[in-house]
Amino acid sequence: RPMLPSSTVENYLKALYQAETTREERALVPMGELATTVGVAPGTATTMVKALAESGLVEYEPYLGVRLSPSGTKLAALVLRRHRLIEQFLVEIMGMSWADVHEDAEQLEHVVSDRLVERMDAMLGRPSVDPHGDPIPTANGDMESPEYYSLLTCPLGTPVKVTRVADQDADFLRFLEAQELKPGQSIEVEARDPVADSVQLRTGDERRITIGTKAASKLLLEAL
Repeated sequence: RPMLPSSTVENYLKALYQAETTREERALVPMGELATTVGVAPGTATTMVKALAESGLVEYEPYLGVRLSPSGTKLAALVLRRHRLIEQFLVEIMGMSWADVHEDAEQLEHVVSDRLVERMDAMLGRPSVDPHGDPIPTANGDMESPEYYSLLTCPLGTPVKVTRVADQDADFLRFLEAQELKPGQSIEVEARDPVADSVQLRTGDERRITIGTKAASKLLLEAL
């Protein structure tokens, strides 16, 4: 089996894992999409995927795409576990802003030991989600995949709770923080206007906010 740099392998597996969670079960991820997500040329992605297939971590179907094997899925979930626990640790214990931890976690997820991750998990009280509301996989690689509403699909005039933010962009996270739309906040959608491309919200303290539909699609909610 070819020896591959572990951080590169982990980034590919994580990208596939996240692409697969938005698809039907066992669906193939197109190579072009994978290359774009990882930030490499398509030829580079293909070479890498062939090596991952030889290592038994993915199933590659030329011209169709690629999916994780069971062992690849477990490994990817453990990378996400490290990433999300590190983010939670940096926010909860180190006092960093939730808008600033993604890049640090991207670096650290490849180098922390299992023992350190276990200690972080224990110190944090075994959290189920990270600061952005993303579920943290278990040490066995299992992860809950709850059903969420978004601001575009939730019922109007009904209290809902912001549960998860599907975007790690620092400016977007700072915007949400300023508007008090972080996970845990209770809000109501008063109106959606497709023509004006806007969603009108009311917060728990009766503030009214209007945001665009693109931003609205990234706020995931649960009914209260």
